Amino acid sequence: MPPAPPVRVPLVTKPMGVLASLRSARRNILSIIPEIATKQPMVSGRTGKRWHMVMDPGAIRRILLEELDNYPKSLVTKNLLRPAVGESLFIAEGDHWRWQRRAAAPAFSHRNVLNLAPVMSGAAGRSADRVAAAGGQAIDMAEDMVRTTFDVISDVTFSGGDAFDADGVHRAIDDYISAAGKISLFDILGFPDWVPRPARVAAGPGMRQMKALADRAVNDRRARGHDGTPDLLDLLLAGEDPETKRKMNTAELRDNLLTFIVAGHETTALTLAWSLYLCAFDQEVQDRARAEARAVLTHGQPATGEDVANLPFIRQIADEALRLYPPAGMISRTALKKDRLCDRDIRPGDTVIIPIYALHRNHLLWEDPDHFRPERFADRKAVDRYAYLPFGDGPRICIGSSFALQEAVIILATLLARFRFRPIAGRDPKPVMILTLRPEGGVWLTAEEL
Repeated sequence: MPPAPPVRVPLVTKPMGVLASLRSARRNILSIIPEIATKQPMVSGRTGKRWHMVMDPGAIRRILLEELDNYPKSLVTKNLLRPAVGESLFIAEGDHWRWQRRAAAPAFSHRNVLNLAPVMSGAAGRSADRVAAAGGQAIDMAEDMVRTTFDVISDVTFSGGDAFDADGVHRAIDDYISAAGKISLFDILGFPDWVPRPARVAAGPGMRQMKALADRAVNDRRARGHDGTPDLLDLLLAGEDPETKRKMNTAELRDNLLTFIVAGHETTALTLAWSLYLCAFDQEVQDRARAEARAVLTHGQPATGEDVANLPFIRQIADEALRLYPPAGMISRTALKKDRLCDRDIRPGDTVIIPIYALHRNHLLWEDPDHFRPERFADRKAVDRYAYLPFGDGPRICIGSSFALQEAVIILATLLARFRFRPIAGRDPKPVMILTLRPEGGVWLTAEEL
């Protein structure tokens, strides 16, 4: 018999009404995906509103690229996140999104991302020291990866000792997401923004205080500058739209920095946590990755930015973790005008969902889709671009994807070179998505120093 696959989300096998869908979505949004979505190119239905789940790469290309302006982010997504990140790159549409993207793009050039690699190496080394200090006792690697990647994002965002409480920002964002992030029945039913959402109202004061702190840090840096390697704040302060010469004001800078802090640490932490779970799950893969890391890394030292190109198998592990457990396991859009996808009519106002979790496990697109096989990514050209969307695609592809992958490979290689990770019986993580696909219960492993 083939080995059992790693943990997965149980998908729906029978139709659900509005209230049952809402109850399930508040516990785990992926639990509303029908199992048939892993075997079909498109599934449609009605739960209050008409909806369509799309798993066909050609149709997804149309949504994300060819007809981008016809499929803006859904109101549910915007309503959830606007109080935290304003009209930043993640939320903005049309011309307001385009000029921000042009202004921010140089900050994420290959050269600038490589210049920030020493921060990633330093955080990887501190993580390895914490794991060693556990002395072989069980450790929640999901929690440690959140700490490690937050170290990175706070250092590359505000590296000059600015008057900025990074831990306070982290807590405020987490509090907002847990209080307000669960899907509101008002959002599902399409109530307008001005109807109060109780949980979001309760989370408001903490968010306002956090934004005031961030504004002060941005203005301080603008006034006094910063020596040394430019960090993300320096690069964004210098950035301008080459077409209009417009620069971001304090509120726009702050909202984008908060977006990068939220998106730039938790998603990478999740990629690393799931990668370590998978390496513990499959010791042969872990052995191969360790051999690669040890052949490349200077003995006892963390991986560097220059090492990343020489660690292709470790990159494949991260790629496969992102396939099996994509941090953004589902994205939704609202159709503005009539269209046809997979020979089905799309009407204005329909919700069009790309269930990335189901797309990445679709039997029409992947062989043995529930199994962990990093070698799928040995030849990237063999993977259909719109069958694999851990960072989205089209013009709105994640601006920080190269930053995230460089960070993931540096940290993963550093840890695997130094430790053998083993699972703990009966403590498998449970994949649960509210805003991101987290390992509920943590990723508890033992780490034997080698």
